[in-house]
Amino acid sequence: MFADIYAGSRILVTGHTGFKGSWLCTWLLELGAKVAGYSLNVPSEPANFEVLGLEEQIHHYQGDVRDRNKLKQVFATFQPEIVFHLAAQALVKRSYQEPIVTFETNTLGTMNVLETIRQHSSVHAAVIITSDKCYQNVEWVWGYRENDRIGGDDPYSASKGCAELIAASYMHSYFQNEWPKIATTRAGNVIGGGDWAADRIVPDCIRAWSEGKSVTIRNPNATRPWQHVLEPLSGYLWLGANLYQGNNHLKNESFNFGPQATVNQSVEVLIAQMAKHWDGVTWESLKKDGNQPEATLLKLSCDKALHHLGWYAVLPFEETVSFTSEWYKNYYTKDTDSMFEFTQKQIAQYISRAKSEGLLWTN
Repeated sequence: MFADIYAGSRILVTGHTGFKGSWLCTWLLELGAKVAGYSLNVPSEPANFEVLGLEEQIHHYQGDVRDRNKLKQVFATFQPEIVFHLAAQALVKRSYQEPIVTFETNTLGTMNVLETIRQHSSVHAAVIITSDKCYQNVEWVWGYRENDRIGGDDPYSASKGCAELIAASYMHSYFQNEWPKIATTRAGNVIGGGDWAADRIVPDCIRAWSEGKSVTIRNPNATRPWQHVLEPLSGYLWLGANLYQGNNHLKNESFNFGPQATVNQSVEVLIAQMAKHWDGVTWESLKKDGNQPEATLLKLSCDKALHHLGWYAVLPFEETVSFTSEWYKNYYTKDTDSMFEFTQKQIAQYISRAKSEGLLWTN
């Protein structure tokens, strides 16, 4: 898979203790990579990073992306060949409560990663992950393309727009030479097992339902392009592999990774589908907080990823929810598989599905 780029390669993942980062590290280990991670802390209790026992399997560095000197020390020690930058303050509601931390982490943190990459010749490729919320969302019915306006009204969205502007500046100012090759990616509303972040709909449901409680939802009519975490990760890995191989058509570009339009569903539909996998669960809607608004409609156009990378998402909505629910049920019922083994099985199932579709990255 992925042109066998990752076997034996030194890969650094910032934000590796988070939900997406821990899944990415697990997949990289499956691919035979030498993996290092750099994160401030373990973000939740429980946390996927700890559930999967990743600290014993990778080089685990604790540090803040706002600390450029510490970041430089890690680069100098590990000498990464490929970097995936995921470290972020990733919660919209928290961004209203802590705007300074959000802006500093998501903008200065991205700048520090790019500056450190610029100063270390070991790095051949880097994928900078931002968010679909980096777009100025006017809630139109068609998907945002990579050249649409960047921006955001809430602190989180604005910080991700700023991160994209910083990345674009570095690309055009410092990364025009042959190496390293850099690209940014935008994906959002990722679900899957192992996410226990606060104020996210799937973790909120799982926490409540696992204790036999009802869950309260903020915005049942909000429509999102729900996708399983393995979908964008396959895009990140394939983009990173192509950059590492020297594909100049992809360098200094941005790519959306999202599901097909049929996967766009409301929060209420998502919860109803999840409830099919849990017995006797209930939920109720909370009155919306007009002082902390969230967009109700957000879609991405992924035509660029399809054209340049032959990439598209493969899981239908029902299967995305099934993958997610089965992971949590295995965790809470303490099934025979360890969670690391169960996660490996889900990666294998996803790969099998992608192979049946003939996706290029599976070859």
